[in-house]
Parts: sequence; structure tokens; C-alpha cells
Amino acid sequence: MLRAVQEKQFERLGSNHTLPVDVRVIAATNQNLERLVEEKKFRADLYYRLNVFPMTLPPLRERREDIPLLAKHFVEKFAKQQGKMIGTIPNEVMAALENHDWPGNFRELQNIIERSVIMTTGSVLSQRTADDLMRDEVTPIRVPTAGDLVGIKTLADAERAHITTTLRQTNWVVRTEWSCGTTWIAENNLTSQNATAWNIQRGRRGVG
Repeated sequence: MLRAVQEKQFERLGSNHTLPVDVRVIAATNQNLERLVEEKKFRADLYYRLNVFPMTLPPLRERREDIPLLAKHFVEKFAKQQGKMIGTIPNEVMAALENHDWPGNFRELQNIIERSVIMTTGSVLSQRTADDLMRDEVTPIRVPTAGDLVGIKTLADAERAHITTTLRQTNWVVRTEWSCGTTWIAENNLTSQNATAWNIQRGRRGVG
């Protein structure tokens, strides 16, 4: 590999025939490679061969001016995926996004927006986004506890309980395929098949 990067040529294992390569190597990392080299946790010879034209991309918290554009992009992306029309991000939500420190960087923002779109039922992005960020937490979808399993004796009972709990936590939002934390709803026929099969109805006593 070192020879291929440095000399633009290499030899196959067991061969004495040199082959040229015409590639451009682009490497990305979120680690401090200089420190890792000093600690002998990263090969110095590889580091110096890769470190030809280094570019440092600052974390999201240091380029907050990009957050509105990214937020709008993700809202449009996930709304389209979920068949929704969301045209407005409330000022309170945008302010919360801009003031958050984003320890998870770009991917955290993406996940927060996806979750917000999931929880939105109208044309305005859910205010819950701002509420969660101002509390500096993201409220997870609740996982049933042992107490919730009282009375569940069969697999059918467990499936009905799981579907009911998920519908409650998502405010009865059912879409073709989306994820929220570790909980998945991946069927557009949930209400027409599963919910009907288990006689699950919104507003029914004991259901939600």
C-alpha cells in the first residue's frame, strides 16, 4: 500500500511484474493523527504519505451559519421520504438548533431532524424538537418494561402490546418506512392489517 501511494505502482503477491496505478487517495478521520503517530498508534510512514494536502473541517458547533441550510435540506429530504408536506420550521425550533452544541456533529443534526419529521403531523415542524434540545436531551421511544408485560401469555399478545405501545409513542403516525431510535415501523399496512387483526383502535379504552 505504501508503495502504491508513494510510487504509483505495485507488484501482485508472487509476481515480479510491476503494475502502474492511477488513483487519488482521499482519507478522512475524526482523530488527531499527529498525536496518534506520537503515541505509536498510527504508522508514521503512512501518515506522511497521506498528509499531502490536509483540510480541516470544523465541527458543526463552529459553523452555526450552516445549520439553517442543513436543517431545511434534511426536513425536505425526510418529509419527501415519509410522504409529508412540511414547509415551515418555527423560529423557536431553528433557534434551538442553532444554539445546540452538537456533540454528535452532522449525524446528530440529521437524526434530530428525521425524528422531528416523524413526530410532525401538519405542515409545521414539531415544536417538540426545540423542547427536547432546550432540555439538552432527546426523549427516546419508550421500551416496554416488565410491568407492561403483565397479562401477556402468548406471542400474539406480545405483538399486540408492542404495536399498541409504538402507536402511542408515535402519536399514531404510521408511514411506509422510518426509524426512531431503535424502534422500527416498516409497514404501510399496519392499520389495515396488524391493527385490525388485533382490534387496535385509537381512542379505544386501554389503547390510547
